[in-house]
Amino acid sequence: MLYAVTHTTTYQYTEPVSLCHNLVHLRPRQAPRQTCHHSHMLVQPEPRTLQNQHDYFGNPISLFTIQEPHKKLQIMVKHRIEVSPAEQMFDGTPPWESVRDAVHSDAAILEACSFTFDSQYVRRSAELAEYAAPSFTPGRPIAEAVRELTERIHRDFRYDAKATTLATPLTEVLAHRHGVCQDFSHLGIGCLRSLGLPARYVSGYLRTRTPAGRDRFVGADASHAWLSVFFPEIGWFDFDPTNNMIPSSEHITIAWGRDYDDISPAKGIILGGGEHAMSVAVDVAALS
Repeated sequence: MLYAVTHTTTYQYTEPVSLCHNLVHLRPRQAPRQTCHHSHMLVQPEPRTLQNQHDYFGNPISLFTIQEPHKKLQIMVKHRIEVSPAEQMFDGTPPWESVRDAVHSDAAILEACSFTFDSQYVRRSAELAEYAAPSFTPGRPIAEAVRELTERIHRDFRYDAKATTLATPLTEVLAHRHGVCQDFSHLGIGCLRSLGLPARYVSGYLRTRTPAGRDRFVGADASHAWLSVFFPEIGWFDFDPTNNMIPSSEHITIAWGRDYDDISPAKGIILGGGEHAMSVAVDVAALS
C-alpha cells in the first residue's frame, strides 16, 4: 500500500520567541516492510541551521535552530511511503520463558536486552507482572501469550483522551483502566518487561477509514503508537493493543525506542514566548 502523509505541528506564542533549538522525530525510518520514497520538511520561520542525523536507535532526526524572533512556529512534513503486509508469526514461536532467558545470555541477541529495563515512562512492577500473568502460563508460546495480553488490554481498558497526560504513571493507568494509545502501549511494554521480556515502543500513523458515503476528513488522522516484541530467530513483531490488531499494511512506522520519551515528535528549548498552544494535524491518504 502506498501512502501520502502530511503532518503539521503548529506552536502559537503570546510573546515573541527570540531563540529556539529543536529536535524532531518526524522523518520516517526504513523498516523491513516499509520504504520511504520521498520525505520533505518545511519549517517556518526558516531555521538558521538544520541538520539531519540518526539517533541511538537508528531513527532519523532533524535538529534546527531559529534565531529570528517569532510568535508562531510551524513544522510541516510530507512523505510518500510504501508499506507491505505483515506475515503471521504465531506458529512455532518458542515458550516465553526461553525468550526471557535467551535475551540475557545469548550474545547474538544482546541488543534486545536493552529493551527489558526501566525507562522514563515505563517502570517494571509486581502489579504489572500480576496483570500479565494469566496470559503467560508455563510453556506457552510467546506470540500466543502476547496476543492474548494485548486483547485483554483492549477489553479491560477504555479509550479516553482526557483521562491521562504524559505525567500519568502506569500504576494509575492500571488502577483506573482508561487512557490513550500511548498509555496502552506503555502498559503492554511494562507488563512484558516486568516478566523479563524485551518490548519497545513504536510511533507512527494508522490509516483511518471514513464511513461509507462520506468524504475523508483531511487532517482527521492522528499520530498513533503500538508496541513491538522480540522473538528469537524471527526478530521484532508488532502488536496494537489500542485496536486489538496485528499491525500490517495500514500502520506506518516513524520511529521506535524504549518509550515515548525516546521518540517524541518534537522537543526543544526556547527563550521567551510567554504562554503557548500547540496543534497537530495529520492526514494519511492511500494512493493505491
